[in-house]
Amino acid sequence: MGTGREPTARQLRLAVELRRLREAAGLSAREAAALLGVNSVQISQIELGTSGVSEKRLRRLASHYACTDTEFIDALVAMATDRTRGWWEEYRELLPTSFLDLAELEHHAAFLHDVAILYVPGRLQTEDYARAVFSARLPELSQDELELRVNHRSARQKNTIPHEVVIHEAALRMRVSDRAASRAQLVRLLELSEAEHLVLRVIPFDLDGFAKASGTMTYAGGPLPKLDTVVRDAPHGTVFVDSEAQLNIYRTSFRRMKAVSLDPEQSRDLIHDLAKEL
Repeated sequence: MGTGREPTARQLRLAVELRRLREAAGLSAREAAALLGVNSVQISQIELGTSGVSEKRLRRLASHYACTDTEFIDALVAMATDRTRGWWEEYRELLPTSFLDLAELEHHAAFLHDVAILYVPGRLQTEDYARAVFSARLPELSQDELELRVNHRSARQKNTIPHEVVIHEAALRMRVSDRAASRAQLVRLLELSEAEHLVLRVIPFDLDGFAKASGTMTYAGGPLPKLDTVVRDAPHGTVFVDSEAQLNIYRTSFRRMKAVSLDPEQSRDLIHDLAKEL
């Protein structure tokens, strides 16, 4: 049965993983369809995310593909059979699909790792800070579009998933709005740094030999490492990265950034000092 709308990033990820399994087995879509007793068009639709797949059919495909990783198969089944309609559905057809995909990814993630160089991560932003960031967008947003984005960002913050953030001092000093908004944002970070689900670390300017800077990223842990996802901002929109080679690069990048950051207590002290300067 077709999905009836554009597939979500989660549905596309399932489709990609099923295609990778088939290709690893050395089978064409036509050969896989013959083993399953269906038309090859159905296999193509499943691998494009435009058609759902039942648990029974998915397990039969995995068997034909000689996949013996039961944990992985179970995780794919969970993705295929999940019928969650989360709060983000309220924004469908109101915001770009990438906003909904990010909220859905965070909802299902086991943990989040963030690296931020120029801006405070979205899940930690005050409404005034978020409003200033979205106001700088080109082409300019209408007031209604702006508030929809701010409200969506605020709703994402209600998810208390384990979250580790490495943020550069540059992002803390960047005044996206006025002094009052900047001070309020730093106070919010101090408050959040005390939360059980959040670990906040800062990379200070006063750090020699810092050549390990990487761009902003959000690393979302999946039910298994091979189902992790990295979210990057790009000029043409949000990009979801899931190849194992790229995931390994981003895992290493996060470890390096974390290694040169201040510990949580030192990070709070630095944020407190910056707030007093304002």
